[in-house]
Amino acid sequence: MTPQDRVRAAYARLALGERPEAWITLRDEADVLADAAAVAAHLPLAGSLLAVKDNIDVAGLPTTAGHPGYAYRPTRNAPAVQRLIDAGAVVLGKTNLDQFATGLVGTRSPYGAVRDVNDPAKVAGGSSSGSAVVVALGIADLALGTDTAGSGRVPAAFQGIVGIKPTPGRVPTTGVVPACRSFDCVTVFARDLATAQQAMTIMGDPQWPAGAPLAAPPRPVVAVPGRDQLIGMSVEWLDAFEQAAKTLETAGAVLRPIRLDPFLAAAKLLYDGGFVAERYAAVGEFLGTHADGADPTVAAIVAAARDIPAHRLVADTERLDLLRAEAMAEWGRADALLLPTAPIHPTIAEVEADPIGVNARVGTFTNFCNLFGLSAVAVPAGPLGVQIIARGHADAVATGIAAMLTGVPAPVPAAPGLRLLVVGAHLTGQPLNHQLTSAGGRLVGAARTVPEYRLHALPTEPPKPGLVRVASGGAAVSGEVWELPPAALGQFLAALPAPMTLGQVRLADGTSVTGFLCESVAVDGTPDITAHGGWLAYLDSTRGSR
Repeated sequence: MTPQDRVRAAYARLALGERPEAWITLRDEADVLADAAAVAAHLPLAGSLLAVKDNIDVAGLPTTAGHPGYAYRPTRNAPAVQRLIDAGAVVLGKTNLDQFATGLVGTRSPYGAVRDVNDPAKVAGGSSSGSAVVVALGIADLALGTDTAGSGRVPAAFQGIVGIKPTPGRVPTTGVVPACRSFDCVTVFARDLATAQQAMTIMGDPQWPAGAPLAAPPRPVVAVPGRDQLIGMSVEWLDAFEQAAKTLETAGAVLRPIRLDPFLAAAKLLYDGGFVAERYAAVGEFLGTHADGADPTVAAIVAAARDIPAHRLVADTERLDLLRAEAMAEWGRADALLLPTAPIHPTIAEVEADPIGVNARVGTFTNFCNLFGLSAVAVPAGPLGVQIIARGHADAVATGIAAMLTGVPAPVPAAPGLRLLVVGAHLTGQPLNHQLTSAGGRLVGAARTVPEYRLHALPTEPPKPGLVRVASGGAAVSGEVWELPPAALGQFLAALPAPMTLGQVRLADGTSVTGFLCESVAVDGTPDITAHGGWLAYLDSTRGSR
């Protein structure tokens, strides 16, 4: 299917009139076709159709943030949008949302309540309601949302798609109408994990902490709360959550219990404390003079924040620091936390009857995440789906564990690493491989050197080989290429025991990578095992000779 064919298919689906309330601004088909025709075929997202939540700027299209009177027409794209366009994505239009991204239900909009794709009596989830719906319908391949209290995860759960919420600060929020500026994140929706991760990698800033892990460990420790901690959930959904945890365990995860009290206490601070003053700072004055077009619930929430004293915000910041310390102590050495994305999926009528209370219940398990600076991925699992939450800058751990849960290959890491060739005890299944996985490394694949090397069995414990480059008489040697966080590779160099060294190794594919080498003087008198072609083949031969 060409990019133009993909556009025509999307507009044919749009003509069916499914969930028209999901859109605020839809571009003319002819303009989108022209953009699709101009996309270079080699780009990673060539022809992918992108929908953008209408609190994120797209050049030439009005940004309303869900309020007609707020509309302005930006002259440039938000960086997140521009990076996706540069990678070949084509913008379809702007999607509906809870006004000023204040809500988790998708009903707080003068453009209409966005309905669930499977049950029109239920909410789509908010605030990124339209974005999730158009992806679930197959109209868009990708959609951008934002997440302050769960808005990039709750709609994904309700619509049965993938939602990635990065570590706060990873994706620029320039060109985004703020909700709570300190905690806002740009998020992405897709129908599969690999597509969502690819888009997130493209949107993210290239600068990343040098020690950030690039993958989940092979047997990650996942903290899982007991049924008594999961308040407000039906027995059916509790059973489904436990089944998701068992699926993870079967896939190789180690489960351990966790107490949620400090997490849930922190979650209440987002709306019930001083932090809500950020919402007034963002749009309070505007709503005070533009009652027409204002959603009454949003207007009431924002207006109530006007008179919050500064000392309340300071006190809540101190309270949050204490709760964060308590929560992370409870988290301990776990690699991630598994939680339901939401405890309920309410109907539109239930939200209308109790707009504040029902919305608060929906955010029970999501509100604390950005307050603590964490990363998260929401994936389908059972009736509502689950979220895998990881530490800040451990986004690749969350996506890796999500891949384990859903049974798909782990996606490409969110941040680039440094590549390392290993030929011996660090190979997969060998005794020192844990040094790579515990450092957040990921396996890139098998590799083979050019025929310029000799391999010797060294008298070490555990046994390992020494790879030496020679002037003549060399052969090709097999190994594996791993990708490591830059800081981890530096630690390897600092701790490397003699006679091992790190140096450039030439590979058969024409590239060169850093690899474990050995001082030539150290292989004098040791068995030359080059003829076996690699360490594993040599080990197999020694077993067969016993």
